[in-house]
Amino acid sequence: MKILKESSGGIASDIFRYGCIVLALAVIAGAFGAHALQPLLDEKSKNTYHTAVNYHFYHGFALLLCGLAAASANPSRLQWATRLFGIGLFLFCGSLYTLTLLTAAGYHSFRWIGAITPFGGLSFIIGWLLLARAMYK
Repeated sequence: MKILKESSGGIASDIFRYGCIVLALAVIAGAFGAHALQPLLDEKSKNTYHTAVNYHFYHGFALLLCGLAAASANPSRLQWATRLFGIGLFLFCGSLYTLTLLTAAGYHSFRWIGAITPFGGLSFIIGWLLLARAMYK
């Protein structure tokens, strides 16, 4: 049984593959945090890293959902939802990963990087709203 229809011009399988890659990277990030970073971080930094990994996973699954929805959704809105999930991953998770890695390396003067995180959160929110709207052709 083929879940992803080719009628959507291959975009469904492209988005689904993108989601799989994002999820594989989330597993790698989680394992890295649990094994390599664990002894280097204080409790607050561990929580920050854990938040990044959780949101990385959630939005990897969101990308899988976009891929599955591609056959029946409004393609323009779906593409924007996919892009915004990607932007959110970069800004939200990326800023938290960066902040944590810099802290682990002993650099504490880069706290301003945390100011980027809310823009990633906003990207996630708009992405979810566009995904919902994409289901109404």
